[in-house]
Amino acid sequence: MQETNNTRKILKYAISSRILLITLIILWRSLLNPYDTSASINPNCLSYSSQSTKPPILLPSISSAIEDSIVWDSVYFVRIAQCGYEYEQTYAFFPLLPILIFLLSNSVFWPLIPIIGFRAVLGLSGYVISNVAFVLAALYFYRLSVVILKDPDAALRASILFCFNPASIFYSSIYTESLYALLSIGGTYLLMSGANNFSVVLFALSGLSRSNGVVNAGYYGFNALHLSYYAMYVKKRAYLVLQVLLAGALRCICIFIPFLAFQAYGYYNICHGRNPDEMRPWCKAKVPLLYGFIQSHYWGVGFLRYFQFKQIPNFLLASPVLSLAFCSILSYSKVNPKSFFSLGLGADLKKKYSPAFQPSGREEPLSDDHLYVTRQDAVNLRQRQKSKTQVTSLSPSESQVSVKAGYYSADVLPFIYHLSFMTAMAFFVMHVQVATRFLSASPPVYWFASDLMKSAGKSRRWAFLIWAYAACYILLGSLLFSNFYPFT
Repeated sequence: MQETNNTRKILKYAISSRILLITLIILWRSLLNPYDTSASINPNCLSYSSQSTKPPILLPSISSAIEDSIVWDSVYFVRIAQCGYEYEQTYAFFPLLPILIFLLSNSVFWPLIPIIGFRAVLGLSGYVISNVAFVLAALYFYRLSVVILKDPDAALRASILFCFNPASIFYSSIYTESLYALLSIGGTYLLMSGANNFSVVLFALSGLSRSNGVVNAGYYGFNALHLSYYAMYVKKRAYLVLQVLLAGALRCICIFIPFLAFQAYGYYNICHGRNPDEMRPWCKAKVPLLYGFIQSHYWGVGFLRYFQFKQIPNFLLASPVLSLAFCSILSYSKVNPKSFFSLGLGADLKKKYSPAFQPSGREEPLSDDHLYVTRQDAVNLRQRQKSKTQVTSLSPSESQVSVKAGYYSADVLPFIYHLSFMTAMAFFVMHVQVATRFLSASPPVYWFASDLMKSAGKSRRWAFLIWAYAACYILLGSLLFSNFYPFT
């Protein structure tokens, strides 16, 4: 009953936050003039005749308002949906969002084309996809938080923070943040609930939405590592190790396939059939990876390449989320050092998979589902804790003590590793100001913030600081981003 009520609350918060962001976008655009008006320029697609004319539309003012709101990377996504991949640098933007925009524009919103024009319809489709995807992502975020934290109250706090996260402007714009969050968080929820094959599909699609979607394969790597350890040192069966590693490898390959297929698509369009003298430099590489070349050549992305004196303001802009992420990782490693530095392999896995953990009271065959606590398992564990009956050890630091709920439980460990990798990439490799939205889909950031907000004697101060940070970035982001001023 409590989870149902909380789910309804999250639905209301998610919808309210999107209404707030869209209202702010409209407000700031009506009050201020954009810094750069070049985003409204929309030349014909290269595949069209230069003499082709646009048919008249019924509501040009609405069409102009929608088209003018398409700024920054949104221009690329709408252009790709309209014209396809015309230039080399456009391959930095992955195709899932443009495909969905194209499909929605040519189906549900097709009748609106004579009224506001095709490009405005593409923009409207992008806004609808992003905002609907965010609402669904928020619901999945709460469900995942309940499964991992085993505390509906903590899950609710973290989910509300997610609804009003500092990168909210990107979740209501024509960006991939919402779509990636839905696929990534939804995939981890299904994985932790035992639906391994369905989670592979969502993770694979997340890799077709953003390049960092392939990092989600790490969850299956963590899974395979634990199960193979159990098979080798507890079951003493080598063939089970091979079985586990093979299954994990196949799932990881499936997650990488969409990313690799898109790189092959770019190679075919740009390099295939050309003379060596006409080929781009990356075409001749031993591993012709288009995405890496674009990021380095056009955007200057690379290890320590952003460490320049003139970039100090951008480091300051990203410092709040980087500090929060770093503190969340450091805090977890201090509480569970043995588990953190041993990849969680120091636990007594025989007890972890013991009959006491199984509701049937008997040992079940080895499977992927044993690694994670499912939704029903979480409910059963909470009931056992409340009734002070038998408990189960899940991590080295908790051995023979009790099952810990909340941020420091063993189930958070793979998320900590994922966040560690993402934080390192954001700080050392990427344009650091992007960290605010790059890390915005990482659950541990919100779980740690939620835990801080209930810390004894400091909860009010931390709550004020966290909410002030979110509010400032929402207001600042909606003001600057919507008017084509630089922001993360």
